Amino acid sequence: MPNVPPEPQARIAYRDAVREALREALEADPRVFLMGEDVGRYGGSYAVSKGLLEEFGPERIRDTPLSESAFVGAGIGAALGGMRPIVEIMTVNFSLLALDQIVNNAATLSHMSGGQLNVPLVIRLATGAGRQLAAQHSHSLEGWYAHIPGLRIAVPATLEDARFMLGAALACPDPVLLFEHLYLYNLEGTLLPGVRQVDLDHAAIRRPGRDVTLITYGWSLYKCLDAAETLARESIEAEVIDLRTLRPLDEATFIESVRRTRRAVVIDEGWRSGSLSAEIISRIIEQAFYDLDAPPARVCTAEVPVPYAKHLEDAALPSAERIVTVVRAVLAGGGSD
Repeated sequence: MPNVPPEPQARIAYRDAVREALREALEADPRVFLMGEDVGRYGGSYAVSKGLLEEFGPERIRDTPLSESAFVGAGIGAALGGMRPIVEIMTVNFSLLALDQIVNNAATLSHMSGGQLNVPLVIRLATGAGRQLAAQHSHSLEGWYAHIPGLRIAVPATLEDARFMLGAALACPDPVLLFEHLYLYNLEGTLLPGVRQVDLDHAAIRRPGRDVTLITYGWSLYKCLDAAETLARESIEAEVIDLRTLRPLDEATFIESVRRTRRAVVIDEGWRSGSLSAEIISRIIEQAFYDLDAPPARVCTAEVPVPYAKHLEDAALPSAERIVTVVRAVLAGGGSD
């Protein structure tokens, strides 16, 4: 019998991968429901939940009033009552209206009850800049939330993580915040064959290299991969690490990489001051100082509210070009941009 080549996999967009993850979760467990602003009749601000209301009904796909404090609080209560709520916050800046619920309740109840109360809540948030949404809708606050014990912070950057990370989050007894970069929703590709699940514990080496380690997450992953391609043409092999989970940080993966390459550049869309990049560099210094051939460097968003004008927004954000420039400086004994 002649060998028949496998049929090519259909292309899928990041937003569709998230929708398939939602559909799978809703089908698998009657305790799961989705709630948030415009997730039902409108189909979601980014078309992620389009069609789910018709498929699962208003008890499972719940449109909420414009009150993040109210519906995040309701999600916490539902989780305490045995449900598995998925709460969508339209953009990460709106989560600031629910900080009391997230930080003072969801993150602390297990500790304060001596483990008697768990909050298996998943909060999905659109994060990041690059779409000309101006200063109020272009925040990257995942580093803030990664500061809080009791929360798990995950950032799906690839199609596989978009498709399967939600399942891991729902299985977690702790509150999980999933940060979906708004620039990724249009990303298209094919899912890697054989991947059916991912975890919330490990970073991933997306490109191996020997000369420098690029440490990043979210949309910046693709900027790092582009930068690595440019550097490869100069015979500089950059290893690219996708953190995937910001709390807990899988420091073992990036420390082992830095010990091999002996140089590190951290790319973080957050602002430089008090940033996640500072935490990562601190851990590198603490654990791998004597393995380094150059000081660690970083590429962050400029210390300004993100501008609306496209050319200014592009200038403020990390870019592949800035990453390449900083890597060259590190290899020459310099530092951050």
